[in-house]
Amino acid sequence: MKVGILSYHFPPEPAFIPGSLAEELARRGHEVRVLTGFPDYPGGQVYPGWRQRFRHVTRSERLTVRRVPRYAGGDASPVARMAGYLSFAGSAALAGRRYLADVDVLYVFQFPATTFATAGLLRLLGRVPTVLHVQDLWTGEVAPGQAAQARPGRIATTMRRVLREADAVAVTAPSMRELVVADGVAEARVRTVLNWTDERIFQPVRPGRDAQALVRRDARCVVMHAGTIGVRQGLETAVRAAAALDDRMDLVLVGSGAQERRVRGLATELGADNVRFLERRSPLDMPELYAAADYQLVTLRDLPELSGTVPSKVQSALACAAPMVASAGGDTAALVERARAGLSCPPEDWAALADRFWLATTIPAPARVEMGRRGRETYLREMSLRAGVDRIEALLREIAVRR
Repeated sequence: MKVGILSYHFPPEPAFIPGSLAEELARRGHEVRVLTGFPDYPGGQVYPGWRQRFRHVTRSERLTVRRVPRYAGGDASPVARMAGYLSFAGSAALAGRRYLADVDVLYVFQFPATTFATAGLLRLLGRVPTVLHVQDLWTGEVAPGQAAQARPGRIATTMRRVLREADAVAVTAPSMRELVVADGVAEARVRTVLNWTDERIFQPVRPGRDAQALVRRDARCVVMHAGTIGVRQGLETAVRAAAALDDRMDLVLVGSGAQERRVRGLATELGADNVRFLERRSPLDMPELYAAADYQLVTLRDLPELSGTVPSKVQSALACAAPMVASAGGDTAALVERARAGLSCPPEDWAALADRFWLATTIPAPARVEMGRRGRETYLREMSLRAGVDRIEALLREIAVRR
């Protein structure tokens, strides 16, 4: 097939799903054309060595990538984000009308950032069948916690219309399927395709001395949170739980984010000396850090729109055979429990999480290893690159033939 791919982000940005999908589809013999922007994530500034211009095309065997300009002001404000979304939509519509005109099927890596560009291309391309791979239903325009069906704003309204117009919608978790159907999409057009991780990086390893020295101070149990310290994670819950067990375990937070100062302040206020912070690390370093800890922590706030979210760190931990502690509801907790890959408790309940932390400290090493093994088996069976691309390729072929 001739497959078009629309993605707001694409490698060398940390956009592993669309990048690996494009490479794998090309490897399988399809002609792949990617339409994306110039790399500027996460800093909001175009990467050194890149210059925005309208005609920028790179080619390799069976894979062509065209980049179009978008606003990159380095400002995370809502106005700046909207400027980036709208400018990309205009550039993508201008370029995409010819660049994607003769593709057999269009795949859209659907974040809120891609919404306006998708709407424009669906109008211009007309009869090209389209698969949306929805990654997120929270537009960021309203306070988290507002019901999905009640989301106001231009992005939410346009996203809802685009979902209804697409030939098929792939979602990243079972509960997200329910939210999409509730937004008016026919059930027969919605499929679940779990995300995968970079299997060249994330696999079981032995920790080196440097990783051990960073993560561990002594023989106590170590629970690690690796990733964003933001609003969605609600890591204040984890800090409170760890503070209640300061003589039994360490909580190590690796990363940064908008709530880092607040979380650090709470740890200081509680006198939680067993809560430690490490700067963001390269993905290449993470498998050793995972192996140096005893458990990986996954936290999500108790919000309706997050019940259908499985954070990418879940796939990474499973692929590395790292047991988990999940303070989350919905699909994240269900996946951990179904795989028997760790412990779980309801979200935003620090006492329940403290109980899980205490239980984690009592589990012997052989049982932790078995948890990790079961988790990796689940990943390979249900969430691997091969499994995910198989499902997406079949869906692309199905709607192309149907149309």
